[in-house]
Amino acid sequence: MIDYRIELDDLHGHQFRVTLRIAQPAPDQRVSLPVWINGSYMVRDFARHLSGLQAQQGRRPVAVRALDKASWQVASQGRGALTLRYRVYAFDGSVRAAFLDAARGFFNASSLCLRVHGHEAAEHRLALGRLPRGWQVATAMPTRSDKPDSFVAASYDELLDHPFELGHFWRGEFEAGGVPHALVVSGALPGFDGDRLLADARCICETQIAFWHGPGQAPPFDRYLFLLHAVADGYGGLEHRCSSALVAARRDLPQRPAPGRKQELGDGYVMLLGLISHEYFHSWNVKRLVPADLCRIDHQAENPTRLLWFFEGFTSYFDDLMLLRSGLIDAPRYLRLLAKTLNAVAGTPGRQVQSLAEASFDAWTKYYRPDEHTPNSSVSYYQKGALVALALDLSLRQQGRSLDAAMQGLWQARVGAGDGSVSESDIAAAVAAVARRALPPWLADWVHGTDELPLAELLSDFGIEQRPERAGLAASLGLRLNEGALTGVQVKTVLAGAAAHLAGVAAGDELLAVDGWRIRRLDEAQAWLQRDARFELLLARDQRVMRLRVDPSAGEGASPTQSLHLLPGAAAAMQRRRKAWLGA
Repeated sequence: MIDYRIELDDLHGHQFRVTLRIAQPAPDQRVSLPVWINGSYMVRDFARHLSGLQAQQGRRPVAVRALDKASWQVASQGRGALTLRYRVYAFDGSVRAAFLDAARGFFNASSLCLRVHGHEAAEHRLALGRLPRGWQVATAMPTRSDKPDSFVAASYDELLDHPFELGHFWRGEFEAGGVPHALVVSGALPGFDGDRLLADARCICETQIAFWHGPGQAPPFDRYLFLLHAVADGYGGLEHRCSSALVAARRDLPQRPAPGRKQELGDGYVMLLGLISHEYFHSWNVKRLVPADLCRIDHQAENPTRLLWFFEGFTSYFDDLMLLRSGLIDAPRYLRLLAKTLNAVAGTPGRQVQSLAEASFDAWTKYYRPDEHTPNSSVSYYQKGALVALALDLSLRQQGRSLDAAMQGLWQARVGAGDGSVSESDIAAAVAAVARRALPPWLADWVHGTDELPLAELLSDFGIEQRPERAGLAASLGLRLNEGALTGVQVKTVLAGAAAHLAGVAAGDELLAVDGWRIRRLDEAQAWLQRDARFELLLARDQRVMRLRVDPSAGEGASPTQSLHLLPGAAAAMQRRRKAWLGA
């Protein structure tokens, strides 16, 4: 039996105190803290926030020796319960770690709860110490039948899969697929429209349950909890087996409309609904359909897989599509979201350098550690993976099939058979079964190669028109900037082969003037520059002022920004295919 007691030791100092009791320790018991959290593929070394580790057996102090950066050996005798006590500093506002102050607490067990080696399959129990007056607790972890204020997990891995929210929050509940769901929101502004968010979340959940199992069927979990924390600026989420932790900007949450006014569906709110859809879709695609490389987790080191293009990328394709199917957005709005992904990938030179399989494998060192060169050397497995899913779906729909059927077939083949592990060959087999023929090499080429995807032709065949839109000056020169700060215009990234690169502009440069005119935003210069005309750029680098001549027509130039539109005069066959994909 493994027991944890989590106490809020110092609210203003942001510290939890943890007491771990091991009923039957091994001689020289080893304990460790994970170095990463499942679903976020980077070593984060949570143990750097752990301090004051002490142990005793009975009344006798027991020596503790560090073995490496996240593991310790406790000199237990193997007789009698062993108790460990330590503190954890918690001031990470993301969904990945732990946070504590006078207003709120949040934690993942991977940041607080030491793993007891040799006892991972034992029942793990967690109790919370005294909370400040009025604080509530939200988690999907089951409560103990004998102690309703304590919680129990069947194993250490299950313990890690249940985040906790502590404090004052709004809570709403609904049922989807016959299963109780709850939505907890902390940090929202006055006037927050919880009923609207609850109703929209329910639409998403019902649509996804029907997608995977058919109308009227139940999902593969008996409860689900969304934990949403609203902040001044932020966005992100992390999936768990029957819950998800979300962060969003307060301004993006729905507000109750003034009397007589219709509630607008803003872009920020649509992005929040897409996040909810994305993390909920993961309940199937990554939590139960699992990359074969991640079926057995090593908590102490990287666990690379070449399949994130499928588990994250395909989920990124379906998340916005589910908003459309649930009726929360219309087809033109969906196409705007799709165009955003198309333009993001087209504006990343790294798509011609790194394949999707490589991007998945390198996530541990590249995706989660971006720098000024990242767009030139790598591609997002979220974004390009979503475009591969789009290309595959449209290719199947040309034959009267769909990617829906391939996903459902994969679920039945792998989870229905009792084994949720998925390899690349399993994915290919599921697609081939739907296509009813051997797959041509293009799917493997899309995943392992760097050639452009045939999306223009595919979209055209569905009566979707691409229209080029003129990019701003910064984009046309291949620059990504920080603008509006007190220091002026600072270069974040220079895209390889673009005009700014050839002129000698570097990341970190501060742009001061164009043709002698002071600027606060580079695009201001479009008011006096002639299109494609050369100009002088004044900049500061390492305390030195420099002048560069820029030729906008030089280099490869930025990929033109595209918008997507329904083509009203599309042929009848195109309209039928489009309706089957996007609805009426």
